[in-house]
Amino acid sequence: MQPTISHSIREETPEAKARWFQSLTLQERMDLLCTYSNLILAVNPNIVETKDARPITDNIRILTKA
Repeated sequence: MQPTISHSIREETPEAKARWFQSLTLQERMDLLCTYSNLILAVNPNIVETKDARPITDNIRILTKA
């Protein structure tokens, strides 16, 4: 991808972001992951000790428009 500057709202779609992410090399993706992880840990160092993940016990309904 060519690096460009855009102020278009179309560049903010999930599809556009996925295309951008897929254009990165594996090394760039891993660097981004490490950067995000370091940012999260800098903001909340205790997040590693948090154990609030719980299994879903309620029913899940999937609604579709007919």
